[in-house]
Amino acid sequence: MSADAGLGFGDRFQDAPLFEAIREALETFGDDVRFACSFGVEDMIVLHEAARAAHGLGVQPRVFLLDTGRLHQETYDLLDRARARYRIAIEVYAPEHVAVEELVRTKGPNSFYASPGDRHECCSIRKLAPLRRALRGARAWVTGLRQAQAASRAAVSPVEVDEVNGGLLKLNPLARWTDEQVWAFAREHGVPTHALHSRGYPSIGCAPCTRAIEPGESLRAGRWWWEAEGHKECGLHARRGT
Repeated sequence: MSADAGLGFGDRFQDAPLFEAIREALETFGDDVRFACSFGVEDMIVLHEAARAAHGLGVQPRVFLLDTGRLHQETYDLLDRARARYRIAIEVYAPEHVAVEELVRTKGPNSFYASPGDRHECCSIRKLAPLRRALRGARAWVTGLRQAQAASRAAVSPVEVDEVNGGLLKLNPLARWTDEQVWAFAREHGVPTHALHSRGYPSIGCAPCTRAIEPGESLRAGRWWWEAEGHKECGLHARRGT
């Protein structure tokens, strides 16, 4: 199915409640839809509903984690809990060891602190290259992106065409959800959540690049906090021309 053909599906997806939207994605794309999971609360909600919908359809959802090699131990702990709870074989994609070795050999283990360019180089090796492998053969992927997470995400739509990743559909079923809706859903449905959320980390990334936020700060202020305010992104959700 081309992206254009998939947009007919998009009309149904973006207007459906979360469970029905995810079931629609699984029914439409089957093994060709991927579910990104970094184990923040949004991704855990999507995983929870994907597992529930997949069970009813008798299929196995393709869920993946990008393991940069610098994740928090609490992320790995939640990965184990999620596997046991949902009986899903979560696919883990690591960076190519040769590229990581070359980066560390030439620039050291913490080059990302030196400049935005160095940080983006690290993200490219540890995140973007593994993402391309995770999406190989996919026709659509599902994320936990929300408009309320950051100014850079204010234009996120439930259904987009991901031109950066070959024109496949990018599905963001929580795009219009508020913080209150997210946490109310997690509590009501007993969704397992990341231990760092209760310690002031609304956004979960690599351990050296993530800190707790202060009262009044934006949800992504704890990401790459040493850089000037602006687009607190790593490139996973880049748009053509940005």
